[in-house]
Amino acid sequence: MSQTVLEINELTKQLNRKNIVHNASFQMKKGEILGLLGPNGAGKTTTIRMIVGLIKKTSGKVYINGRDLDEEGLACKSEIGAIVENPAFYDHMSGYKNLEQYARMAKNTISKKRVDEVVELVKLTGAIHDKVKKYSLGMKQRLGVAQAILHEPALLILDEPTNGLDPKGIRDLRDYLKQLADNGISTLVSSHLLSEMQLMCDRVVIMEKGKIINISNIHEEEEAEGAAGQLVALRVADSHIGLAEEAIAGFKEVTLSQRENGSVLLLKMPHDVLPELNRRLVQAGVDVFGLESRRSTLEDKFLALTSEKSDELQKEAT
Repeated sequence: MSQTVLEINELTKQLNRKNIVHNASFQMKKGEILGLLGPNGAGKTTTIRMIVGLIKKTSGKVYINGRDLDEEGLACKSEIGAIVENPAFYDHMSGYKNLEQYARMAKNTISKKRVDEVVELVKLTGAIHDKVKKYSLGMKQRLGVAQAILHEPALLILDEPTNGLDPKGIRDLRDYLKQLADNGISTLVSSHLLSEMQLMCDRVVIMEKGKIINISNIHEEEEAEGAAGQLVALRVADSHIGLAEEAIAGFKEVTLSQRENGSVLLLKMPHDVLPELNRRLVQAGVDVFGLESRRSTLEDKFLALTSEKSDELQKEAT
């Protein structure tokens, strides 16, 4: 069985008798990248701050590698590397000197070999002896990850790590986190970039108004979606919508999902029937301007879930 690196159980934080986080529970396995998603004010950062011990929880439990944070706080924190705010460094010193300084402050001895390993892992070898004030934001983010994993933690926690990064910096960060996962380090990452979370994470936890409303395995959902049939956008001439719907109605393998923007029909079908559908449409006299495969995105799911939950909470309030 996979090792559980992080477990939070009914974690709750109250401020002025209001639940900022309410009964949040989830687990993380070794080498897993878990995304923590939610709109502003959902409780993501508060949850992270409780996990790393920056703020006190009202109730609930946090376990790191099976240890209770309340009872073995120092041991638990030694297993965590975190960037909760933008990483801060001594700008007048080189990246390497910064890492050496952090190594000296660590509870356990960190060797020069370990510093060199981390520098190579985050691909800063060519710039590590330059002063940090010359670094780009992406380079500083990489140096922050290097600092956070110097002491070989089991769990890395990153709060909005992609803020301010350009597309290349975001892709590089994703690659680094996947490499860390291959080395057995679990990463909990919060972000507003849902498309990036879909590429980066193994699972996602979605929060709304302090509550966890969904936990999903991205890879399993993608496989299930593929087995159930792909979504295809059919674009036809405006005057041929009726003809297209008639042709589709006689094709049992194809299901009409919805009409989009007037002349676009969303269809669900097995991948291998797409050529036959095109032939039938042409034979029926339908002018086909496009057949485009689509995949439901994490953004689609996120918006649907948060909208649905907001409606439920509004009904409860009334």
